[in-house]
Amino acid sequence: MSGRGRSSFTKRQKERSRQEKQREKAERKVQRKLEKPVGSESDSESSFELSEEDFAAAAEQLALPNSHLEE
Repeated sequence: MSGRGRSSFTKRQKERSRQEKQREKAERKVQRKLEKPVGSESDSESSFELSEEDFAAAAEQLALPNSHLEE
């Protein structure tokens, strides 16, 4: 019966790793979107402010459930 605990721990560790990779991938995707040229907009400062808001909204949407829990 002593062999059962290790597999659960390994599964949990693997799942956390998968979630972390997913979160990092989503952050990179948002970052690429922010760095994408806006186009022919003359006022780049206002577009940067909009992008910041987009980043905050995207980060909030991409937050994984139970990511605040640490065991």
